Amino acid sequence: MAQKPSIPKGTRDFGPQEMACRNYIFNTIRQVYALYGFQQIETPAMENLGTLMGKYGEEGDKLLFKILNSGDFLRGTCSEEIEKGATGHLAAQLCEKGLRYDLTVPFARYVVQHREELTLPFRRYQIQPVWRADRPQKGRYREFYQCDADVVGSDSLLNEVELMQIVDTVFQRFGIRVCIKINNRKILSGIAEMIGAADKIVDITVAIDKLDKIGLENVNAELLENGLSEAQVEKLQPIINLCGTNAEKIATMRQVLKDSEVGQKGLDEVEYVLNMLNVQCSMFNEMELDLTLARGLNYYTGCIFEVKALDVQIGSITGGGRYDNLTGIFGMPGISGVGISFGADRIYDVLNQLNLYPEEVTTATQLLFINFGETETNYCLPIADKARQAGIRTEIYPDSVKMKKQMQYANAKNIPFVAIAGETEIAEGKVMLKNMLSGDQKLVTPEELVSEIQK
Repeated sequence: MAQKPSIPKGTRDFGPQEMACRNYIFNTIRQVYALYGFQQIETPAMENLGTLMGKYGEEGDKLLFKILNSGDFLRGTCSEEIEKGATGHLAAQLCEKGLRYDLTVPFARYVVQHREELTLPFRRYQIQPVWRADRPQKGRYREFYQCDADVVGSDSLLNEVELMQIVDTVFQRFGIRVCIKINNRKILSGIAEMIGAADKIVDITVAIDKLDKIGLENVNAELLENGLSEAQVEKLQPIINLCGTNAEKIATMRQVLKDSEVGQKGLDEVEYVLNMLNVQCSMFNEMELDLTLARGLNYYTGCIFEVKALDVQIGSITGGGRYDNLTGIFGMPGISGVGISFGADRIYDVLNQLNLYPEEVTTATQLLFINFGETETNYCLPIADKARQAGIRTEIYPDSVKMKKQMQYANAKNIPFVAIAGETEIAEGKVMLKNMLSGDQKLVTPEELVSEIQK
């Protein structure tokens, strides 16, 4: 007996109903990006491994899906290396390409490669899948879509302000209540200086970024394992547990970081963004300064953002930040960038749990013509054409089968209207239009059919 087919863990199939919902997400985000002047690009699913490695920190590198070289991929390797299990060295020999881990690093590569064609500042958006060799769990997948927007070639903090407006607008349109968290890597660098562990900034940010997932006790244990002293970890506790309004937190951190130039610069940047959003913009969702927000990716250098849904237990559904030196990795220093990424798959799960999809999104076909045979079909085809020209999503049942079966088809697909044309209706130049929700039916002309459905 043939084995039942399956898909890899951490991946999913999406049927027509699910794709209608997902396209609603993509289209909503795409429309808001366009409102702010962003242009769409796409990059390949796979990149040269050299483009990806070393850009996401040690933990990120472990999650890269590597692609075996085609053909005789073992050529050039020796049996001793294989027997020893020197996986790192072997991977470098056997794999020249990898699936993209995110859209930001490929975008940086794109900017460097196409620099002469771009007008700076360049505002791009990109909606494509990414892959991570992560452990699958609720809200975490190995293949998932990101919906990114980035601005490169501008140092202005107005870009951060506008990106937060985009985030706020998107979730307002979805009807999802969120908290938009903001921090700054310069503040975190200042904190590392303050506790005497400036050389441990990466270890500190990676550990603190896991606070929601593993809890404070385990974060402290990881910090100790990474070489911080008990005194240094103790100094971090009041900062990790800092409460109050955004203004109160900034005032407190001004004192804590009074001797740190970089820390004060980070506070200036966060304060500017928060003040602009509070005073000049009408924000629907809450903005919160969260000093435990670290965004464990090494390329962030300034403001960092993360969005949490308030009514559903799930991880971050949007994130991003400023990266001043990312393109420098590819030989083009001095181009600053800032971006955000919507996690479409997690947003999909949140919308499903809260049942927030508009009714028209989940309705595919609006009108079905019953098929009684060739004569009736020939009569219905021009009417169906008129309906489609009016923007009504219309089907004609393809086979002349029992009417009961055709009506069951309409019910199964949640089609709200069915049109019936037999000898009597054809003689009068009309159709019988049935509302499948109410059960009401009426005899209408083709023109009236269109207006009835458009109501």
